[in-house]
Amino acid sequence: MDFSALFITLGIIVSRLLRLDFIGVNRLARVNTLFEEDKITQNFVSTRDLFDFVDIEIDTSNPTPLPKKPKPLPDTVQWGEEIITLAEWQTVRNVCGMVVLKDGALVYEGYFKGTVAENRRISWSMSKSILSIALGVLHDQGRLPPLARKIGEIVPELVGSAYQDASLQNVLNMSSGVAFNEDYLDFHSDINRLGRIIGVGGSMDAFAQCMEQKAWEPGTYNHYVSVDTHVLGMVLRKVSGEPIANFIRDNVFAKIGMEAAPYFVSDKMQEPFILGGLNLITRDYARIGLMMAQGGQIGGTRIVSSGWVAKSTAQSAPPPDPVRAAMPDGVLGYGYQWWLPPAAKVGEYFAIGIYGQYIYVDTARRFVISLNSTDRNFKKCNGQVTLNNLRVFQQISKYLE
Repeated sequence: MDFSALFITLGIIVSRLLRLDFIGVNRLARVNTLFEEDKITQNFVSTRDLFDFVDIEIDTSNPTPLPKKPKPLPDTVQWGEEIITLAEWQTVRNVCGMVVLKDGALVYEGYFKGTVAENRRISWSMSKSILSIALGVLHDQGRLPPLARKIGEIVPELVGSAYQDASLQNVLNMSSGVAFNEDYLDFHSDINRLGRIIGVGGSMDAFAQCMEQKAWEPGTYNHYVSVDTHVLGMVLRKVSGEPIANFIRDNVFAKIGMEAAPYFVSDKMQEPFILGGLNLITRDYARIGLMMAQGGQIGGTRIVSSGWVAKSTAQSAPPPDPVRAAMPDGVLGYGYQWWLPPAAKVGEYFAIGIYGQYIYVDTARRFVISLNSTDRNFKKCNGQVTLNNLRVFQQISKYLE
């Protein structure tokens, strides 16, 4: 990556020290311990204490009902080559919150590791899939540019960056071609540099504008670049003429019937960390999954068209880049910021965030699961954990059929 992003971070730190802004520097120190074993569970339910944030004010007095119809889940599940109990799986994977819906009813709910139902939990990259829904609303309104349109034509601020010639379709499919190291376990990776920039109040727009290196031509490979999602947020902001948080509030969150008001981690300019900063309770993540499973509507209210739901959750991305193609999770499919399991059925897809955050949807079986975890081994075996978790979800879905 270009060193300008690193210079941005250093410049912010130096300027804060010169202003004796020790609160910001101390916050950076806390951000650097965000994922430590003895802190991660509390950190994941209190990101507003670690970062700047923007509250999403919505009416939560009349949430969409999730009628309670408890049903037993399977006692055991297959995990790789092993058969383990469901409780063992929850323990090993450090599950903190788990909600299971069947036919729109709440059949299972559990909270662990000292957390409670009311905790708003960090989505990490599940937030990307929620932005896809918002872009679908823009599409339904007839305002989303043609997917072949170049990003530089939509967002002039990105002319001269590596995003200039990527199409909107490319960026939706995570195939912008921008060079980016997404390794969350590498302290010096691009994604962790971005996190530190946010931690000290830097600008995400500026970070995107300084992305100058390409790994491939746009559309060549599906190569996961979280900044692609921020660029999509810049598109939404430019085309709608509204702040991202306001558009999503009015067109998505306010209509779903949420139980608790969301908030986004943000930069100092109150720009939401749309690529991974959403915080909801686990039941509200499940409500989003239910809305998708019902073709874009919930509680009698249409959020997004069934056509966009189908298109955004179907395989449309190019093949994975050579490195990921050689890994176990190289078999996963990708649509418009939504993932597909291997050999996915029509209407089977999921949102995923690091450390074990999931919204899994099996439309045919009218099944949704939302999961919030603090799984520090989520990257073990290069994606095999993700594949094994998906098989657990599929086993639960089949068991409840």
